[in-house]
Amino acid sequence: MGSRSRWRQSWAPQPLTPLMEGPDPEMQEEGTKKESSWEVIREWFRTQKISPGGSFSQSFYGTIHAKTQDLRLLLGVLGCPLAPIPSPHDPTLSIHIKDTPFQTSTAKYIIQQYLAATGCLKQQKETKNMYATGMVKMICCETEISSGKNVKCLGTRSTENGCFVLWQMLPGMWSLELVVGGHKVVAGSNGKTVWRHTPWLGTHAAKGPQRPLRRIIQGLDPKTTASLFTNAQCLGENRIGTVDCFVLKVCADRAAVIERSEGPAEVIRHILYGYFCQKSGLLIYLEDSHLTRVQTQENDTVYWETTIGSSIGDYRDVDGIMIAHQGRSIATVFRFGELSMQHSRTRMEETWTIDDAMFNVPGLSMDHFIPPADIFDDN
Repeated sequence: MGSRSRWRQSWAPQPLTPLMEGPDPEMQEEGTKKESSWEVIREWFRTQKISPGGSFSQSFYGTIHAKTQDLRLLLGVLGCPLAPIPSPHDPTLSIHIKDTPFQTSTAKYIIQQYLAATGCLKQQKETKNMYATGMVKMICCETEISSGKNVKCLGTRSTENGCFVLWQMLPGMWSLELVVGGHKVVAGSNGKTVWRHTPWLGTHAAKGPQRPLRRIIQGLDPKTTASLFTNAQCLGENRIGTVDCFVLKVCADRAAVIERSEGPAEVIRHILYGYFCQKSGLLIYLEDSHLTRVQTQENDTVYWETTIGSSIGDYRDVDGIMIAHQGRSIATVFRFGELSMQHSRTRMEETWTIDDAMFNVPGLSMDHFIPPADIFDDN
């Protein structure tokens, strides 16, 4: 009871709306605003619309408000994204190749090599929880807006530094606190419900199946990463820079993406690609692509595609497990319509370093992953 009462004191109850991973369905409306987890992106793109005469408004930039909106956009996209599919939470990570298609059996073999390369196969004691702290640098880059023959880039590169602390406990529990440029994002999962809190939107619960935090599978927890790819397909070979890699692909199933849809916003697909070095067996690149279709009140169809590609490196031994200690993510938010010639493409970056990581932290319990009080009240 003590833990729950502390949460009630720390979190002011607010109306819950689903944590969407796509655009606000009312993106095109000019009326009253609707509180949602994509309100920030809705507002950000509205300020950069092309005028009827074909000119581009730049009054939004060069102001304090512009810098704040840039940072909120960064945190909304790169702050705490989730993996496309749930983690099976199989502690044995047993891999059976018999009577499976060639592409699937090849992927299972690559994952087995990945587990061996990270030291998970020879690990003596079972990993129950994990702790990590790190530093981040987020960069909001220029936005390209096109309308027919007119193409122009808006904005300037703005950089914000920050830090984060991450806790994880099996099965499926995690907690993240991220502070960048004076803004704090808190997210977590108790194994059943995923939620996020930002100062400008309050607390939101995620729709659909419970999925792991993307930061966890970016080289921090090899077992969770491997569990996501156990049913993947091997697409063949490709090269990242000068490194030859095997490419694995896994997709969110249709039922899962339908469950994540809401109203006029329909999630079309969410795909995850993993690039595993042929020489070392380690994961060196991770990319996911998320596409949402929105039907506006004007009966127009608008598509939003968010792609995040992460380079992963600087693997070091932590308690016998190889953990990636640095990386760089490049995210692209692309907005386009079926009939309109206008489209927008925004590129943003994040670099991160891990300062400290530890497994099997003494005293960590389920009480550390209790959701905010308003989640309890809503349920």
